[in-house]
Amino acid sequence: MAAPIDGARYCFIETNEIVVGCYEAGPPDGPAVILSHGFPELAYSWRHQIRALAAAGYHVLAPDQRGYGESDRPSEVTDYDIFHLTGDLAGVLDACDVDRALFVGHDWGGLVVWQAALLQSDRVAGVVGVNTPYFPRLPLPPIQVFRSVGGENNYIVFFQQRGVADEMMAANVRGVFAGLMQRGRPPAELAELVKTAANENWVEAVSRRAVGGEALLTDDELDVYVKTFERTGFTGGINWYRNFDRNWELTSDQEGAKIDVPCLMVTAEWDPVLTPAMAQGMDSWIADLETHQIARCGHWTQQEQPDELNRIMLDWLGRRFPT
Repeated sequence: MAAPIDGARYCFIETNEIVVGCYEAGPPDGPAVILSHGFPELAYSWRHQIRALAAAGYHVLAPDQRGYGESDRPSEVTDYDIFHLTGDLAGVLDACDVDRALFVGHDWGGLVVWQAALLQSDRVAGVVGVNTPYFPRLPLPPIQVFRSVGGENNYIVFFQQRGVADEMMAANVRGVFAGLMQRGRPPAELAELVKTAANENWVEAVSRRAVGGEALLTDDELDVYVKTFERTGFTGGINWYRNFDRNWELTSDQEGAKIDVPCLMVTAEWDPVLTPAMAQGMDSWIADLETHQIARCGHWTQQEQPDELNRIMLDWLGRRFPT
């Protein structure tokens, strides 16, 4: 059962041949905002934004996406390609009788909402990227690029082995989330710490808190993730990563593609995975782009500095898509 969020109801929606669990909040006639979470997260990761957006008059839809939480977990890896992921969000809008929405995404969810602007363009009124910038199509298959940069210990490369990371993470769910869900720290400090884990398997390093820092979640919040993933496992979410090359092959027509809706990019100063530098040059692909950076913030932005993220988003939404 999904964790309760004040002011939101949790419902089940048939979309794209699966059933998705989804939080809904705010006035149904307000501008729609759909929230797309990352790995390994849940719609619950948006709890602070759901409340703030609904209070401001927006119609908020935050699904547990396919493979996660209360939603269906199809068995085939190919059921998690980018066409399925963006199609699920469009299906949520259909079920809620919404023509177009603002698409907000963090981490893997950011990749989904940027692609939705290209693959579901008639449903996307605007995009907000949280930490995750828009990446134009790579010249080479992504896994080849990740391997050349990080070798076999690059976590995305490691995830390509069917069942391996899945089983390792499922064997120590609490350790995984305690190791991952930590507050950000200065890059120089983090770089010194990761030297000791540079040659380790990524899952093992995370599980033993190789770069242990300040916990991000309360005990109750941590329990939401732990209890959910102990039940569901991690395979659904990891299957998103196993489609990187497939997505690249299926979107060959995106060479030089540009996004023509209003966009907001929010970077986090201390994110070691999706660094602010990665967002440089986005204005070459997006004409209507506003960018902000949240200082002293790590990867889990919407949970680490929710008030600042809410302030930035509500200011932009109020100017571009007022209630």
